[in-house]
Amino acid sequence: MSSQQLTIEFPAISLPPQIFDLASNYPISSFHSLSNIPFPSPADPKFTFIDLFAGIGGFRLAFQNLGGKCVFSSEIDRYARITYEANFGEIPSGDITKISTNKILNHDILTGGFPCQAFSIAGRKAGFQDSRGTLFFEIARILESKKPKAFFLENVKGLINHDRGKTLSTILNILRNDLNYFVPEPQVINAKNFGVPQNRERIFIVGFRQDLQINSFEYPKPILEKKKFIDIREKDVVSAKYYLSTKYLQTLIDHRKRHEQKGNGFGYEIISDNEIANAIVVGGMGKERNLIIDKRLTDYTPVTKIKGVVNREGIRRMTPREWARLQGYPDNFKIIVADAQAYKQFANSVATPAIQAMGKKIIECLVAVRAL
Repeated sequence: MSSQQLTIEFPAISLPPQIFDLASNYPISSFHSLSNIPFPSPADPKFTFIDLFAGIGGFRLAFQNLGGKCVFSSEIDRYARITYEANFGEIPSGDITKISTNKILNHDILTGGFPCQAFSIAGRKAGFQDSRGTLFFEIARILESKKPKAFFLENVKGLINHDRGKTLSTILNILRNDLNYFVPEPQVINAKNFGVPQNRERIFIVGFRQDLQINSFEYPKPILEKKKFIDIREKDVVSAKYYLSTKYLQTLIDHRKRHEQKGNGFGYEIISDNEIANAIVVGGMGKERNLIIDKRLTDYTPVTKIKGVVNREGIRRMTPREWARLQGYPDNFKIIVADAQAYKQFANSVATPAIQAMGKKIIECLVAVRAL
């Protein structure tokens, strides 16, 4: 064989160029056209906002409904970015810790459901430096640089007692004293009071720039209409793949029995049509704590490999679309990822009707002082 180097020429591949929206500096995928994007930005926005730790766009959906235009978003999860792009036509920036504030446009309102990481020295100095190394610091540095008129942060209820309350105390001290925002006492809001049949409690933190002289804030009041699971259940018969096998069902029964004998309440739960769901969560018993009985199935042929046969009691998991509805997403919201990712995305998302109710109150305050 000749020792002469072998050169192989590959044909050139023309990749579709990314188009940038000059108004928002957003990369917009050329795989989508505005005609098939369910939730494009409003043509005549009333205000601007940014969407941090964006997930699949729960905050964005709510604030666009209120007339806002998103001028920057950031999300690190690749699959969440795919869903976000399919629904809003724009690809969020990636890791916020690697993004300079120079690349973020000025905006009226900062929004974000930030992950709660432990503050290693929270409560010692209780200042801006204490937040370094946490994702809250990314919010703080953007607030310090861009000085938006208001912000709206969401987190799990457990933030209240995290590190014996030191974490929340540090956060509020930074927002109030270091960054000069009026921040009323945070409040826990339950999504079940805002039009979704899910018992989901989250802490809401809102703030207004002090020069606006907003010194009071009224949280949204619960709406009178309460929904039940039957209101969001799939209208048509769902695939057999969502029904539990007899083998797995017996495993769950045995599992709960063992815990009951130990005095624990851990185990699967079946939600009746007239009840509301438990909070949807990622992993663990997330789906099994929200099982339902749906006896409309007639074809019990397994769709996937299962041990045993499909149960005849009609016990099934909720579908990703039902989880989307539990979070208040409209049915034209596109679910284009596999079920495993879809469950994760909706569990990690916010309940959009509660977010929108809160957003409406924020905007009312800004309008009252003629800041919008």
